[in-house]
Amino acid sequence: QVQLVESGGGLVQAGGSLRLSCTASGRTFSTYAMGWFRQGPGKEREFVAAITWIGGTTYYADSVKGRFTISRDNAKNTPYLQMNSLKPEDTAIYYCAINRRFAAPTDLGAYDYWGQGTQVTVSS
Repeated sequence: QVQLVESGGGLVQAGGSLRLSCTASGRTFSTYAMGWFRQGPGKEREFVAAITWIGGTTYYADSVKGRFTISRDNAKNTPYLQMNSLKPEDTAIYYCAINRRFAAPTDLGAYDYWGQGTQVTVSS
């Protein structure tokens, strides 16, 4: 099994920054990509960013391009999400997830292992 634990969420004013981390443990081999998703109040869970574990190819939702940066530390099995210029509409629970299907890094359905999420609240 795989365990994922997110951290780094919190309350920040609009224009501020936060850095999310996701610690992975357990059977983390054969990871194709790790992704960040979010679910805002009354909304469906949506893709935010993803990074392939080998090669480091990155993918971003249009709504966060230029503001968020995903990176990873392979040795620590940890992806990071640096979030700058935060907006109130970024308020959501942020989840990290692992994709082992070697396909569709932006597709929520391609991720099999999920963390419990960390709350990000951006005040106006």
